[in-house]
Amino acid sequence: MTAYQELERRHARIAAIGDALGVLGWDTQTIMPDGANEGRAEQTATLSVIVHEMATDPRLADLLAEAEGDDSLDSWQRANLREMRRNHVRATAVPTELVEATSKATSVCEMTWRTARADSDFAALLPSLRTVLDCVRESAAAKGAVMGLSPYDALLDEYDPGARTARIDELFADLAGFLPDLIGRALDKQAGQPTPLPPAGPFSVEAQRALGVSMMERMGFDFQRGRLDVSLHPFCGGATDDVRITTRYAEEDFTKALMGVIHETGHALYEQGRPRAYLAQPVGQARGMAVHESQSLIMEMQASRSAEFITWLAPVVREAFGGTGPEWEVDNLRRLYGRVERGFIRVYADEVTYPAHVILRYRLEKALVSGDLALADLPGAWNDGMLELVGVVPPDDSLGCLQDIHWPSGGWGYFPSYTLGAMTAAQLFATAREAEPEIVPALGRGDFAPLVGWLRTNIHQTGCFHASGDALLTAATGRPLDVSVFKRHLETRYLGG
Repeated sequence: MTAYQELERRHARIAAIGDALGVLGWDTQTIMPDGANEGRAEQTATLSVIVHEMATDPRLADLLAEAEGDDSLDSWQRANLREMRRNHVRATAVPTELVEATSKATSVCEMTWRTARADSDFAALLPSLRTVLDCVRESAAAKGAVMGLSPYDALLDEYDPGARTARIDELFADLAGFLPDLIGRALDKQAGQPTPLPPAGPFSVEAQRALGVSMMERMGFDFQRGRLDVSLHPFCGGATDDVRITTRYAEEDFTKALMGVIHETGHALYEQGRPRAYLAQPVGQARGMAVHESQSLIMEMQASRSAEFITWLAPVVREAFGGTGPEWEVDNLRRLYGRVERGFIRVYADEVTYPAHVILRYRLEKALVSGDLALADLPGAWNDGMLELVGVVPPDDSLGCLQDIHWPSGGWGYFPSYTLGAMTAAQLFATAREAEPEIVPALGRGDFAPLVGWLRTNIHQTGCFHASGDALLTAATGRPLDVSVFKRHLETRYLGG
């Protein structure tokens, strides 16, 4: 067995344990009884430590050095080796004790968050969240020292290789300067139109689920390798060839769950479309979270909120819920799905205001990691930022700084991926429409196959062959991330020009 073959064998074992952690994580957020939290924390911590020990085995350094001198490797194997090296550098920077402490801290904090959010009680979350932040800071500093990065850049790089604060600051400053005027103009335009009529419920969970499953099948989700469930916070998780997505239902509004299902199915299609020859290898993984978010947003925002798709969707939802009246007509649903509104909740935000929610979280987490903002001051800083960027102030913390699970679960440095993903989605969709003129007419028939086919070839099946999201985007569209494409999309859709 060559050094490279031994590395493949070892990484396949690491991937298998990672899959087990994925299924445990899904179980924790969906059906695990609250009383099992302590045991689950121990289970996930133990498996995380095992993965870390395997990833930091001293023998790996010798194997990597030997394999890097092997001239017989093909381009995919070379890319796999590059990703192995990257993972090894990051893993060896963090001591095993910190990995275990972080896993236990996040498990405790996640469960505390569920109660604190329901009670709008930030003070109840503060001690466990402080423990998580301490672990995050220590890990980020250790990785940054090895990689020659600031602690926050080390966090960014974990989710999106090559992402740096300087570049994101530039992109987000451009958007932050653009959005207030766009939001105002979009609201002014809406004021001159008929107010959309929301279809009246209640909409049974059974009917909503049936509609969601039908949409997933139409999009190409493989139910032999995945499933749909319910959780407090919608997500896509599970394991290789066992992709679990979730949504949450509101009987008074079917649109939230439906768009949530479409969003998470976009993630799932990416997972189900990864290169099969390398599924258990680093090069076979998704190329960062911004690219992952682009796959959910190209489905939810670019495709499923297009005029063509909503024209097809209107009679489908009318039949699904037995609706009658003007609120079920195409023009009304178009206005409803394209409505801009200043709101408190990120996951329910429209396409125009959503980036403002992300920019706020980006600013706050940078300040929290650096120590420029005390964790106890987060609720006030959050409310101030919401007023500045979105134009509203949450009435309580459940609608404010407690609404997301990311920080309790250790997801620091993740939030920028959402808006980077939205920009990426706009750029990919613009290119895909030019390359495959059938994509838009097909959406008008409820047919996602041409779009998914283009994404399979240009995104899903490329895994981590390209070294960064920008490199992948350049290969797919001919240029790196360009904020002007996203801005043009928003102006065209919401201002008509």
